[in-house]
Amino acid sequence: MTTIQVRNVSEETSRALKAKAALEGRSLSDYLLRELDRLATRPSRAELLERIAGRGVATLEPAAQVLAEQRPGR
Repeated sequence: MTTIQVRNVSEETSRALKAKAALEGRSLSDYLLRELDRLATRPSRAELLERIAGRGVATLEPAAQVLAEQRPGR
């Protein structure tokens, strides 16, 4: 395991994080560790934009047209 130290955290931020940890019944350390794990697994904005670009172009057909094609004879 690695130790990470964060300096110069404002009192306001510290109080807010401690309050959030308390609401979840966690210590500040456990709360922050969970949040760091969550952040580490989330894709970056660049990765999200790359995924979106890879999906291709979507067509925006009117809803009535789509329904008519799916429900012939109605």
